[in-house]
Amino acid sequence: MIKTPYYLIDKAALLRNMEKIAYVREHSGAKALLALKCFATWSVFDLMSQYMDGTTSSSLNEVKLGKLKFPGETHAYSVAYSDDEIAEVLAHSDKIIFNSIGQLTRFADESANHVRGLRLNPGVSSSAFLIADPSRPFSRLGEWNAEEISPVLEQISGFMIHNNCENNDFSLFDHMLSDIEAKFGDLLKHPNITWVSLGGGIHFTGEGYPLDHFCARLKAFSESYGVQVYLEPGEASITQTTSLEVTVLDTLYNGKHLAIVDSSIEAHMLDLLIYRETAKMAPNDGVHEYMVCGKSCLAGDIFGEFNFEQPLKVGDRLSFIDAAGYTMVKKNWFNGVNMPAIAIRQLDGQVELVKEFGFNDFVNSLS
Repeated sequence: MIKTPYYLIDKAALLRNMEKIAYVREHSGAKALLALKCFATWSVFDLMSQYMDGTTSSSLNEVKLGKLKFPGETHAYSVAYSDDEIAEVLAHSDKIIFNSIGQLTRFADESANHVRGLRLNPGVSSSAFLIADPSRPFSRLGEWNAEEISPVLEQISGFMIHNNCENNDFSLFDHMLSDIEAKFGDLLKHPNITWVSLGGGIHFTGEGYPLDHFCARLKAFSESYGVQVYLEPGEASITQTTSLEVTVLDTLYNGKHLAIVDSSIEAHMLDLLIYRETAKMAPNDGVHEYMVCGKSCLAGDIFGEFNFEQPLKVGDRLSFIDAAGYTMVKKNWFNGVNMPAIAIRQLDGQVELVKEFGFNDFVNSLS
């Protein structure tokens, strides 16, 4: 057995998501770009690139990774580019999307021969968390004033609009897209505008999502404005594909039964801590309840409370499901807890260990 902790990516589960993405591409005409900010484990790009059109990024490093490891288009976006990175960003991308008119103007000369876009902020979103809400009050994410955008339309050919966050409600997506049309319709109809990215956060690969309605809405939007629509699925690409495999190191009782595992929520599933959510485990319906805790010194390093068929003991292996999105890209060296290895269950069922981390990685991450 592979030594825990490790992330286990199941390619068969990944393929199911890819097939839904392919269905949307075929029936809507939209293109799909992997959002590297959510998932950037390039060992499975061989499969994903067969079903997607390329990548979109949030930094120079992600742009370079997409160009190097994922065939197809490479879209570059950043909240702000610096003078010393803009040349590399342009060299490694097919399109560059500026967050503001100020950035577009600042790098107008350098990007003059590049396909350029601008991020729009429609002022509405589906986020339930203020920290993740791109349309929060005083948001820095994109331009919102159509009158100020109009004078720069000659410099760009497209827009990026990202205001969906974990949105599995098609009617809400439809409603917000109508809001976008009402607010920015005149901009979208400008003859210079030939493409629009609707960003990520649309959970269209989830169980029961009305794909045909979704495809019809995307196609109607595309035809109405004469634009190529892009989607940027991150979580939708890898939902329910990956587990975090851990081992029980100790058990104790302090008013509740506790189990300590060889992993850490802060180091290995940081989003759970940020959003104060619990990890997922299946099955979770036994009679023995345990609070499963990480091994770091953080008092709140707790994965959650789960139910097991048998009492836990040292050496038991546990599996946290749906552990890919915004976890592997955020793993860190807090407390020096060793990073999880990365393993892949190939389509033939064989499990392959593709990456391990050790002391040298810890040392080299510091100075």
